Amino acid sequence: MLPHLAVAALALVVTAAMAPMVAALARRTGAIERSPDSGQPGGRRQVPTMGGLAMALGVIAALGLAWVLPAFAPLFDSTSEPLALLVGVVVIVVIGALDDLRPLPPPVKLAGQIVAALGVVVFGVQLVHFWVPGIGVIALSSDLGLPLTVLALVAMINAVNLIDGLDGLAAGVATIAAVAFLVFAGHNQLGGVSSATLVGAMVIGVSLGFLVHNWHPARLYMGDTGSQLLGLLLGVAMISYVGRTTAPSNTDFFGSIPLLVPVLVLAVPFLDTAFAVVRRLLSRRPVTAGDRGHLHHLLLAFGHSHRRAVLVLYYWSTVIAFGSVAPAFLAWERLLPWLIVAGALGIVMTALGTRPVPGPRAAEVPAVGTAVTAERTGTETI
Repeated sequence: MLPHLAVAALALVVTAAMAPMVAALARRTGAIERSPDSGQPGGRRQVPTMGGLAMALGVIAALGLAWVLPAFAPLFDSTSEPLALLVGVVVIVVIGALDDLRPLPPPVKLAGQIVAALGVVVFGVQLVHFWVPGIGVIALSSDLGLPLTVLALVAMINAVNLIDGLDGLAAGVATIAAVAFLVFAGHNQLGGVSSATLVGAMVIGVSLGFLVHNWHPARLYMGDTGSQLLGLLLGVAMISYVGRTTAPSNTDFFGSIPLLVPVLVLAVPFLDTAFAVVRRLLSRRPVTAGDRGHLHHLLLAFGHSHRRAVLVLYYWSTVIAFGSVAPAFLAWERLLPWLIVAGALGIVMTALGTRPVPGPRAAEVPAVGTAVTAERTGTETI
């Protein structure tokens, strides 16, 4: 794991070091978002966005380091997946930066995400297995694998984008997911070195490096540049893992859990996305219309402070992510009691100290970040 630690450390340092420069660039180009100032009730503060550019530089630096490290040499010699990652990163960062500078229409933004996903697939990252409950693992042809891979990547991009609504939330959830996934993938893959583990280490590094500047009150927002980048990176890591993993030894739910890990480690953003789609369809609103019904908005509306709402979602992400990978290390009989206790504690933490916020204050609950910002377009990709 030492090579992965080196990659993560470099990504962290480069991201943290470049963030102030990116913030200065954002101010000069007008990439600014307005947010309630916690120190001045009713006041507004201007925060530079487009922080994902610093994260992208961290990814490129980490990829360059991996290229020269002997431990990753077989990966670069035998597969084009690192190149696929680089292509996808460049495309998604360009789309995100354009959106941060001047909000793009949802169809244009979605088209850009599809192009980034196609760039990844063309250079070799593609699903080859797909698990169906009650049937088992199905081998996919390239004709079927391509659209499913693009769909999975676009879903991952938007799941992370939607949860980026509070300072530090997306970066922290991505870190938790990447750590859980890296532990799991490193344990299950021969030699512990693969595209999946390399990208997982990158996500940990850039997320923690950005969190230095993004913890509440944030000095810099990642913007769509960063949230879409994180979603793409996590998608590439998890699809690469599934594509190189042999079928499980049995086809029941628990035997097939390794193929569900990519979804489970990001359960919080995926659930938030699913609820958002259902909520808007039931209310007969456009799916792309932003609203304040996301999980983080609900926690704020029921009296949690900004930081406490983020920590509650961190906790649930940790429980679900590590609970989903734990069967690789512990028998279910030993694991289940711990999950029950962790779930009960989470319910108490979520409910403890909450109180319904009066209407006027609830209306002021901020949607800081890229997912829902009333000061911008009020729209989302999905």
